[in-house]
Amino acid sequence: MQKSHLFLLYGLVGLCLIAIVLLWNKSTPAEPSVATTPPVLGAVGLPTLPPDSVRIFEIPATLEFAGEKVPLEIQDVYERLEREIYVNAYWQSNMVLLLKRSGKYLDSMSEILKENGIPDDFKYLAIAESALMNVSSPAGARGFWQFMEPTAKEYGLEVNSDVDERYHWQKATVAASKYLNKARQRFGNWTAVAASYNMGQAGFSRRQTEQLQEDYYELLLNDETSRYMFRILAFKVIFENPKKYGFGLREEDYYQEPPLREVPVNDDIKNLAQWAKDHGSSYKELKLYNPWLRDKNLNVKKGRSYTFLLPD
Repeated sequence: MQKSHLFLLYGLVGLCLIAIVLLWNKSTPAEPSVATTPPVLGAVGLPTLPPDSVRIFEIPATLEFAGEKVPLEIQDVYERLEREIYVNAYWQSNMVLLLKRSGKYLDSMSEILKENGIPDDFKYLAIAESALMNVSSPAGARGFWQFMEPTAKEYGLEVNSDVDERYHWQKATVAASKYLNKARQRFGNWTAVAASYNMGQAGFSRRQTEQLQEDYYELLLNDETSRYMFRILAFKVIFENPKKYGFGLREEDYYQEPPLREVPVNDDIKNLAQWAKDHGSSYKELKLYNPWLRDKNLNVKKGRSYTFLLPD
């Protein structure tokens, strides 16, 4: 091979090596510099997080339920509350819908509870029970307050094939108030009343006797009831401080009922669909605003009367 060809080959090899080195240096990340200052701390003394990081919430320093102190100085009590706050605050779709739905019910529910001597915090028990929907459980509990049929009848609600007032949330709230007041007479404090609503008064009383302890926060209970009060408390914390937990709803974002008119009913109705049409409405609207009507007709017993709600 001629010398000129060799020099050309060596030159090309050298250029290739230089290109490889330059590309290698460009793709290799630089060594991180050693921090010489402490990280910036947030409002609660925790390092601030990048915008796409999981948010760390501030847990209330003090908390009450129905005027009764929640002992957050007890470590497991604090952790159980924190668990339910995170579970519910990060179930964003559910919490947004709960907040929006509450616009239709909570103000009126608060009035009914107050009229019947029940602390306002019990509206959060209704949220824990049913998410403010007329749901039914596999065991047969129904409505906002999840009454079983015998208990519903005991506290004045009508339950039959035509009418099930467990689905009449206003009347069910009055019935629940009677139940809660009776439980208060038995247990002496509202926290025990709320806990016993979940596991039954007899079951809660039995645990108190077995464990020689009356305080809910000092009892070892099944997992559902152990979490129950803390779910209620988490709803209270988030509902009373929605923006603090990431829910910046505007006033117009909350659902509202349309203006409704009352229509008294004293006689049998053989066809509810026709009745609704005759009154300028529809069967769908009739059932939507009167979900306690359970059949396609209505038999009115002697001495009974009902009030239907229909859109204006």
